[in-house]
Amino acid sequence: MIAVDAMGGDFAPGAIVKGALSAAKEFGIKIVLVGDEARISRYLSPSNELQLPIDIRHAPQRVEMGEVPSESFRQKPYSSMSVSLKMLYEKEVKAVVSAGNTGAFLYSAIKILNTLPKVKRPAISTIIPSIKGRTIVLDAGANVDCRPEWLLQFAIMGHLYAKIILKKERPKIALLNNGSEPTKGNRLTQEVYRILDNSSLNFVGNIEGNNIFYGEADVVVCDGFVGNIFLKLTEGFANIYVNMLKEEVSKRARSGIGAYLMKPAFENLNRRLDFTEYGGAPLLGVNGVCIVAHGSSPSYAIKNAIKTAEDFVIKDFNKTLPEEIERLEDLVTYKPSKRRWFWGSLRGSFSKERDEKEEKIE
Repeated sequence: MIAVDAMGGDFAPGAIVKGALSAAKEFGIKIVLVGDEARISRYLSPSNELQLPIDIRHAPQRVEMGEVPSESFRQKPYSSMSVSLKMLYEKEVKAVVSAGNTGAFLYSAIKILNTLPKVKRPAISTIIPSIKGRTIVLDAGANVDCRPEWLLQFAIMGHLYAKIILKKERPKIALLNNGSEPTKGNRLTQEVYRILDNSSLNFVGNIEGNNIFYGEADVVVCDGFVGNIFLKLTEGFANIYVNMLKEEVSKRARSGIGAYLMKPAFENLNRRLDFTEYGGAPLLGVNGVCIVAHGSSPSYAIKNAIKTAEDFVIKDFNKTLPEEIERLEDLVTYKPSKRRWFWGSLRGSFSKERDEKEEKIE
């Protein structure tokens, strides 16, 4: 059974319930919708004539999109998000899907579930379409400031994701950078390059943002700051590209026939660039299968996110990950200096403490 946060997302609970109904009908997945029972029932009762395997777990609180993750976790222990994750912790369900506040979902998942053994930091992984198929990009926003060894683990997570879920025999791993040469980038990327180059992973070197779409790598590794910017830029460009293409075609009367003939091609292009086709983004490294769905997910995206959760459960991804991290980390022949990164982390801790104090003052 999979728990779905029915109150998370811009179109909750309507789109969430509809997506859950589709997943139950098409894939036979057992689902429990977590949230305001009265509101969920209004969308569920008229549609569930086939008696699909869907239950409701009442949760009186809801985490809003603009809430501070730590505050929502403390102040709303009975939110649909927290209740869903507690059900996963208690092994009542096998996975959780949420289109709610991503920061709150990440924070709550770590607090309630903890990370898997050997995992230093969890990462959000997302699928990007390319000419050759699909490319995994991580971290897509969970960790803004990273240490080199964290990115090594992200690479291992992506390697396993591509191998187990996408069925890539020997996934090609690349490091997102501002140039292809080994000497390019900042201190972090230069250090990570040396680590990955001295690992047993199929590391193909640095990759620039534009080359990701040519499918030159199966897995692209970066810190969460860069990854999230890249992801948002990609989504925005995909949307405007399709819209501008339609606009230019509709401007010309003579192109009407051509547009009609090209309609299937336009539809296929739109489908390949549409995030809803790829379901949610797995939160890799936490002690439980958690799928982060886009905040503006329609029902179709929720259905695919639930299917993604089921795939991770069936393939037993979380059982394999700690073993793979331990095995591959032991094979790395280059180790970064811990001392130099200690001082960076210490400065980051002081900055974080200062920012928290300023927030309280405001």
